[in-house]
Amino acid sequence: MDNAYLSRYVVIVAGGKGLRMGTDIPKQFLEVGGLPVLMRTILCFTDYDADINIILVLPHDQQDYWKELCDKYCFDAECAIVDGGDTRFQSVKNGLAAIPDDEEALVAVHDGVRPFVSRDVIEHCFDVAEQSGAAIPVLQVTDTLRDVEQGCTVPRANYRAVQTPQVFDLSLLRDAYNRPFNPDFTDDASVVEAYGSEVTLVDGNRENIKLTTLYDLRIAELFVEDFK
Repeated sequence: MDNAYLSRYVVIVAGGKGLRMGTDIPKQFLEVGGLPVLMRTILCFTDYDADINIILVLPHDQQDYWKELCDKYCFDAECAIVDGGDTRFQSVKNGLAAIPDDEEALVAVHDGVRPFVSRDVIEHCFDVAEQSGAAIPVLQVTDTLRDVEQGCTVPRANYRAVQTPQVFDLSLLRDAYNRPFNPDFTDDASVVEAYGSEVTLVDGNRENIKLTTLYDLRIAELFVEDFK
């Protein structure tokens, strides 16, 4: 694998509606520790690399509200804003289309509602992807897992919980996304693997939770002090 990557990007996908939060405000805009979740997520990447290229994928009807929030919080991180699609697959594809065709780059794809990914995890994912072409952060499973269809417990040592950012060679990810949508594409790794390429697993961090419910928000408030 040629390591002469000229630039690094992150596509941050933020298309949530907050239905499971029970709020009219989309979950990526809710405050955690006095700052909207999405801003905390972006700061994770600017802290890793102040020059990283950020592509923010938002539903079109949420973009004005985002700009209002940026004014309110004096948030000036430079982001290219792209319209979201009907599915996560289409949203990522839209984000990739915003990157110049001739770029030799690594690109991360990250959930906008994961505001506590560590700098070490971001760095490790980029470093490993630079060598292998594809790297994703995972955690060991601690709960007992049961296959309800087969009616049996399965060995948890064989499984990992998958997080983001998932980092890829740009040309590889573009080629992988140049295919029809499949409901089995639950993340970028599944798209790349369906294309026929392998991904490398790296250790994630426990705090890198996806904020989906009000319970998650309460847990997030406990993490804020460690991420200031």
